Order: sequence, then C-alpha cells, then structure tokens
Amino acid sequence: MKLRIFFLLLIFANSSVIAQKFGYIDSEYILSKMPEYKTATEQMNQVTEKWSKDIETKYGEIQKLKEKYQQEEILLTADMKKEKLAEIETKEEDFKKLNNSVFGVNGLLFQKKKEILKPIMEEIYKSSEKIARKYKLSFIFDKASDMSMMYADPRHDYTDYLIEELGLNLKKEK
Repeated sequence: MKLRIFFLLLIFANSSVIAQKFGYIDSEYILSKMPEYKTATEQMNQVTEKWSKDIETKYGEIQKLKEKYQQEEILLTADMKKEKLAEIETKEEDFKKLNNSVFGVNGLLFQKKKEILKPIMEEIYKSSEKIARKYKLSFIFDKASDMSMMYADPRHDYTDYLIEELGLNLKKEK
C-alpha cells in the first residue's frame, strides 16, 4: 500500500514539473528598438560627460598644485613644505571621495541610471508578465542578463511577442 502511494505521489510530482513552460527574451534587442531607451542613453551620456568634466577639473587643480609645489620646493621652509604637502593630500582625498561618490558602486551615476531606466524596465516587466500569462509560461528568462544561458531553443524565444506587446517596430535594422 505504501509503495502505491509513493508511486502516485511520484507521478503527481512529475506531472506538475512537466506542466511548467519556459521562455526567454533578449532585453538588449528589445531596448535597441525602444526610442525611450535611446533618449535615456543620450541623457545618461550628457550627465556622465558633465560629471567627468567636473572630476577632470578637480584632478587638474591637484596636478597644478603639485607642479607649483615642485617649482617652489627649494624656496620653502620645512614647515611650509609640510603645509603645502598636507594641502595637496587633503585635495587628493577630497578628489577620491568625489570620484567614488559619483562613479562608485552605488554612486550618483548608478543612481541616476537606475532612476532614468526604471520606467523603461517597468514597462518591459509588465509586458513580460502579460506575455507569460498569454502563453502560459511559468518562467521567462532574459538572455542578455548575467545569468548564463548556454543554449536556448529559438522556439522558446518570446522577444518578438514582447516587442509587439510594447508596440515597437519589429523590422530588422540594417
């Protein structure tokens, strides 16, 4: 009797695993079709360029201080040398902090990118959910993400359906 129950449970467990359907999308391809993404990319480039110029300016100031110190070094007393070197060191520390706050792991650039891309990604996620429900998929993977996908059967590619759901142009660009 226990053996029969075990086999029945095994059969039911297998049937629920078999019923799951998987699909994948290519978010990089989808984003390349979205005019909003192109606008967001241009906006990010402008912000990055501005912050890069600010950082370069700060770095240039430090270099000028170092050059000025080297030129005046022989004329300075020991106390004046210490004072100038301390000033340079302080500026370098401030520069490193600024650089990390802007371009660091959770820096301003990362936050700005997240802010700009959030509405676009939400639109993709909502459309992915609609596609998953329409085609009764249990999971949709993103081929372009960090998750490794060694092989993907093209018949499980739902990228075009998602592009269609987003109302984007499906024509291939040359």
